[in-house]
Amino acid sequence: LFGGLIKDIQRKAPWYCSDFYDALNLQCFSATLYIYLATVTNAITFGGMLGDATDNMQGVLESFLGTAIAGAFFCLCSGQPLTILSSTGPVLVFERLLFSFSKDYSFDYLEFRLWIGLWVAFFGLILVATEASYLVQYFTRFTEEGFCALISFIFIYDAVKKMLSLAEHFPINWDYKISDVPLYSCTCRGPERGNSSLLNETLFPASRGFGQQADLESGNWSLLTKDQCVQLGGHLVGKSCNYVPDITFMSFVLFLGTFLCSMMLKGFKTSRYFPTMLRRLVGDFAIILAILIFCGIDAVLGLETPKLIVPSEFKPTNPTRGWVVFPFGANPWWVYLVSSVPAILVIILIFMDQQITAVILNRKEYKLQKGAGFHLDFFCVSLLMILTSVMGLPWYVSATVISLAHMDSLKKESTTCAPGEQPKFLGIREQRMTGLMVFLLTGLSVFLAPVLKFIPMPVLYGIFLYMGVSALSSIQLTDRLQLLLMPAKHQPDFIYLRHVPLRKVHLFTFIQILCLAVLWILKSTEAAIIFPLMLLALVGIRKAMECIFSLHDLAWLDDIIPEKDRKEEEEELKRKQDLDESDSEESERMYQEKGPEINISVN
Repeated sequence: LFGGLIKDIQRKAPWYCSDFYDALNLQCFSATLYIYLATVTNAITFGGMLGDATDNMQGVLESFLGTAIAGAFFCLCSGQPLTILSSTGPVLVFERLLFSFSKDYSFDYLEFRLWIGLWVAFFGLILVATEASYLVQYFTRFTEEGFCALISFIFIYDAVKKMLSLAEHFPINWDYKISDVPLYSCTCRGPERGNSSLLNETLFPASRGFGQQADLESGNWSLLTKDQCVQLGGHLVGKSCNYVPDITFMSFVLFLGTFLCSMMLKGFKTSRYFPTMLRRLVGDFAIILAILIFCGIDAVLGLETPKLIVPSEFKPTNPTRGWVVFPFGANPWWVYLVSSVPAILVIILIFMDQQITAVILNRKEYKLQKGAGFHLDFFCVSLLMILTSVMGLPWYVSATVISLAHMDSLKKESTTCAPGEQPKFLGIREQRMTGLMVFLLTGLSVFLAPVLKFIPMPVLYGIFLYMGVSALSSIQLTDRLQLLLMPAKHQPDFIYLRHVPLRKVHLFTFIQILCLAVLWILKSTEAAIIFPLMLLALVGIRKAMECIFSLHDLAWLDDIIPEKDRKEEEEELKRKQDLDESDSEESERMYQEKGPEINISVN
């Protein structure tokens, strides 16, 4: 028992000290700021939706506190500290269904949830003890890319959805006409019997100390602001009273500008202009520079765009609950046993989500040197289930897109190369400090509220869009989708196209898209409760595809060996074969028997 866990600890222990001093690099500073803002935005977004789903039994502050505690513990104790923990969409769906069920049957939601969390942790420890993490060998590229594409699309969809919702809060002035400017006005009109004394105090607060009373007429109501007018019982009259500056258009400028600027600055590292050191510095700080640029544009223009709002007080969102959930007393005793049934669905979801993300982050193409820790990671997640359930905090698991963004911000590249040659990818800067600092800053965000309030939310949604697009562009599925629209003569020289017929490639892509569509539909409907089972079914679907594709085709389409390495290996093998053939031909010529000699005399 626990053999895999012990091996993970033995493998990671020699690297533990280096995980801290390897972070002494300027690149880690930029990665910390980038992932911190992404984590804070995700915590606010998820916390707000969780508060709406659970009547504020869990809200934004609980999301901040849980993210800080769970993330810091995971970074200190896990096998792969580059992983970023977060709450996920499927977990939110389960929380919504659980709260609705508890309300319908008069159960105490937090106590019921506590016992489900304890059962999940128990099942998780059993999976760790029986070394169930070895099942990740069945998670091929088909399963990984389907899950990664789903999470990437969720990030893109949520970012665009949040931006479109701004049109409801800040209506666009479609009916505005420049020729009707003289007709646009808005004044405050008082009630028939206005409160003149309160109006005097509002308009002339200094006159109270001298005992003066101003004789105010009805026209003086026009001197009030909108809030003062409503407070004193007045009402607004005029065509421009509902006018709102075009905040929506400005928000979209910030949103798309941040996204495009991030993409451009990130690609500046491979530009032909300016010295290598400057290009690398701009590339490493690309996201932070984009955020600062568009925060500055927003500040200069001075429009009241929606800003980042974090809690300013450390107390539960719902005043009826505390920071510790007691396990007994609120629900019948049999609920403690029945809780094991929904816990089975949760443990399937947690296991699949955690391990698929872990497989993606530990791909060979990332050239990680310190090894993985699948058993140790899942052991930490299981322990955190106990802690977060007892404190009534959200449940956490590896966040695929944010973790990929974290690794992308820590890529190491060669510093010297021939003129015109692109820098070579050397690996990832493996350490624990960036993640640890991200979660410590998340916990301190309550005290950073005066600074964070100047960051526009559209800028952060632009970063969400960037992370989703970046994660989507890193998978092979995106390349095969582009092949559907390309004539054969313009298709790139992908290695699998040399060995697999194009129609088989398109069929493989179509099956992946179909599975992705089913996952999206399940996630978006009431059937989301079976979403964990569908993730598990991806493995079975991949196995069934062996009846349609030959093992040769699947070896090229569904192999986790990096594209570049496969091509280099094939070309090297071809060169060796050509060399062997040329050597054999020379040897045959050397040892070929000579024919009979004919001597002709000329005399």
